[in-house]
Amino acid sequence: MRLVPRGRLGPALIGLLVCLALASSADDARAFDFFGLFGSEEPPAPTPDTLSYEVTFDTGGDRAATSALRSVSNLYRLRMDAPPDGAALAQRAAIDLAPMVDALWAEGYYDAAVVIEVAGTPLQLPVTEATVAAAARAAQANRGARVVPVRVVATLGPLYTIGSIEVVDGAGSPFSEAELPRKTLKLVPGDPARAALLRGAQARIVDYFRDQSHPLAKGIDIRPTVDHSTLRMDVVFAVAPGPVAPIGEVGVSGTQNVDPAVVRSFVYLEPGDPYSPRALTRTRKSVASIPAIGSVRVSQADALDAEGRIPVFVDVGERLPRVIGFSAGFSTLDGPSVRGYWEHRNLFGGAEQLRLEGSLFIAPRNDGTRLRSFQDILPSDVGGRFRATFIKPALGGTRNDLIAEVMAERDRTGGDRFGGYTVRDVQGAISIRHRISDTFFVQGGIRAERGQTSDVISNIDYFIVGLPVSVAYDSTDNPLDPTRGVKIVGSATPYPEFLGSTVGFAEARLQASTYLALDDDARFVLAARAAIGTLGGPGLDEIPANHRFYAGGAASVRGYRRQSLGPTGPFGFVVGGRSLLEASFEARIKITDTIGIVPFFDAGNAFESSFPNLKDKLYKSVGLGLRYYTPIGPIRADVAFPLDRRPGDTPASLYISIGQTF
Repeated sequence: MRLVPRGRLGPALIGLLVCLALASSADDARAFDFFGLFGSEEPPAPTPDTLSYEVTFDTGGDRAATSALRSVSNLYRLRMDAPPDGAALAQRAAIDLAPMVDALWAEGYYDAAVVIEVAGTPLQLPVTEATVAAAARAAQANRGARVVPVRVVATLGPLYTIGSIEVVDGAGSPFSEAELPRKTLKLVPGDPARAALLRGAQARIVDYFRDQSHPLAKGIDIRPTVDHSTLRMDVVFAVAPGPVAPIGEVGVSGTQNVDPAVVRSFVYLEPGDPYSPRALTRTRKSVASIPAIGSVRVSQADALDAEGRIPVFVDVGERLPRVIGFSAGFSTLDGPSVRGYWEHRNLFGGAEQLRLEGSLFIAPRNDGTRLRSFQDILPSDVGGRFRATFIKPALGGTRNDLIAEVMAERDRTGGDRFGGYTVRDVQGAISIRHRISDTFFVQGGIRAERGQTSDVISNIDYFIVGLPVSVAYDSTDNPLDPTRGVKIVGSATPYPEFLGSTVGFAEARLQASTYLALDDDARFVLAARAAIGTLGGPGLDEIPANHRFYAGGAASVRGYRRQSLGPTGPFGFVVGGRSLLEASFEARIKITDTIGIVPFFDAGNAFESSFPNLKDKLYKSVGLGLRYYTPIGPIRADVAFPLDRRPGDTPASLYISIGQTF
């Protein structure tokens, strides 16, 4: 979804994007807080009725220790809520002492000590009434005059490390290497003796057994033994793997207006299948793909059934059945546009989806003239598109879906010196999609189209009937922000004359993308995409212009105008090709949890031959993207620079949307 325009960028805008990316690398959100979005860190001003204070932490520069202290500190959490008097402030400080020491122990500092100085008066364990009273008096002396300084001083001492590591079952018997590979723990002697590392190792042990079809695996205990003389911790993990068990009965609940059989058709678990947590995760993702379903919870029973299997429960929540939407945009290249849609997600009670959508836009002129103001707009400059889509999932409770679609459009592509084509057409299609699994489906049907296209080499009135078939495989983990997996989509459509087509030809396209996370948290992801297309049949001047191949644009080779790359005809206008080749590479780097940068490289072109000719020119571009990660997906801003600029190409283009580029 394009939110704002793309077009020419001045140095100031490019510099701003770079500055945003650099500023976001700061550890504190305040580095990115240009407009006060994250709130003020300043304490409240002193008043006669409250006792404002400011907390500072001295850990000798250990940022992890400072973060640990802040996470357990009531003083820090309530710092914007000033207490009424010195006694209340002193009590806050006294209550913080024990949790702070525990937090430092959890970081591996088992000789740590904490002192909290309230207006210069120290508090430390063991806390006494006399020291609390002294701190209260010192704080009270500042009432109405100044903010009370509160200083947390942590003496960390040495960092303890892991000594021996043992994993045993409930009876105390150790697991062999064959039963539990030690690399599963990702914990070795010499690692810091931090509680988080121990909990992480225990979770990985349990996950390993669950991956081996032990659905009831659980951690029993973590038994550390700290030796202060050697500064080491020996640790024993006690784990109960439980029995190996397959999937049992799968129950569906929570449906109110949607037929449960539809939900069940999107569950690919069957009794007797091997159990794995990944299978449950894939089930949740599959059911969530039903537009009528808003929430999905997949859980398992706490005990095996009488046949030694683990029952699984799928509980769903339904969405509101009707939704309406509207959007408006403006592009310095393509002009203004408006779009609206209405959708019913459960038309007849079987999760049937009916979607009506339409858009109006100013189509770019491709005759060499330009629109310079709104007064220049002619009726012929207005383009539009109307589409109606109906999907009936789970025909008869099977994994077959009926898809019907009709569309009418009037459009024009190109602009400036690149030419383009004009198209007016009406088309309709009906097909059956068979879901083989939650990641793999095939689809086939029939499609008819009547239209008229015109460009610099031909004017074609056509009627075509085709038999489209497609296959798709998608193992990615997130549709808007994939970090792992592979996505492959292939399609082919012959339009034979014996079905009534006025021109017989065939088109095919294959696109694949892959994603590789270089770390467990997917903060560094390499992404690559490649697409190839071919067109067989008569000469280009006999094939409708909207069925030829073009490259360039936000979803193709960024930095070049949409559909401006390909073979040229008279006047140097792009007329499209018989084949296509595109490739994109991105390095998606998270700087913080919400901010990331994405350097990228794109290449591609359309070719005269039926298969890409690598001796012909590939147009290339490079760029830098900025990502702001939100719960619904990343907001994307990409600045692309064409490396093979032609007269009429802009030096840089900006693209903004929701979701990754591919």
